[in-house]
Order: sequence, then structure tokens, then C-alpha cells
Amino acid sequence: MAFVVAQEVPTSSSMAVPHGPAGVGQARHRMREQLRRRGMSDAVVDDAVLILSELLSNACRHGRPLGRAEIGDGDVRAAWEVDGAGRLTVEVTDGGGPTRPVPATPSVTARGGRGLNIISSLAQDWGVRDGSAGEVTVWVIVTEGRHHDDFATRVDVSDLGFADAFDPADD
Repeated sequence: MAFVVAQEVPTSSSMAVPHGPAGVGQARHRMREQLRRRGMSDAVVDDAVLILSELLSNACRHGRPLGRAEIGDGDVRAAWEVDGAGRLTVEVTDGGGPTRPVPATPSVTARGGRGLNIISSLAQDWGVRDGSAGEVTVWVIVTEGRHHDDFATRVDVSDLGFADAFDPADD
């Protein structure tokens, strides 16, 4: 007789991520593994991992770490949760910064500034929540119904400013 041990797949997860690029890969790996074990579709998992990456990058670039921020020591917090309806909420919390998270309108040659526009295209909804101690949480809701077959059809690039870089073809 063989016994089968069912592995509990968490419906939520939270982790401290070092303030800087070092922990982003570990957070992406953990999220991907947990969401796949939970049975989330590849499209939702891929979008959620990209969103987590963007949020962590923004927190490290624009926000202060949680903890002893005055010396740059500390982490940011990444969390995700799947509710009973299958909606995935992804959150990243940092110690706040000099600016509010808002989508930018970068030039075509800018090296950054497109992350929140990409998130807006992939998410059902997103927003910013302020904590009482000055921390800032950016949250994103990802759902199955928001997706098409491939990434290129899921992302609306019309607002990213790429069309401005191209002149009409001379015929």
C-alpha cells in the first residue's frame, strides 16, 4: 500500500527582498514555482512574474528600503495572493520615496520609464496604498480573463510612444 502525501500549495506568500537587484531573481523564481503549483495558467504566471519584476525594480530605483533606511540597510516586501475567485494580487512595499508611482511618458530613446505602462496593459487594475509609517505599497490585480494567446496581443503599446519615432514611409 502506498501513501500519497498531498503538498499544500499556499494561496498567499510574502517575502523580504534585499533592496537592490540581488533578490529580484529569487522572488521571480519563488513566485513562478508557487503559482504553477497552484495551477495558474502560463499566461497569468508570466504576466505576474513580469509585473513583480517591474515593481521590485521600481521599488529599488525610486523607493527607500524598509527598516534602517537612513543607512540604506533593509529590504522591500513582495507579496502575492490568489483569492477564491482566482484573482491574483501582487504587491510590493518599500519605505517610500521622493515621488509617487505614476506612469511616465518616456521618449523613444529613454532607457526606462515604461514599467507602469506595461503593468497597466497587463493588469485588470493597479494602485498605490500609503502606510502610516511612510511606506508605499503598489498593488496589481491579474486575472485570467485579461489574457490573449501571446504577450504581443496582451500589451497595448499605443500609449508607449513608439509610433512617434517612425515617420510615414515615403512612397
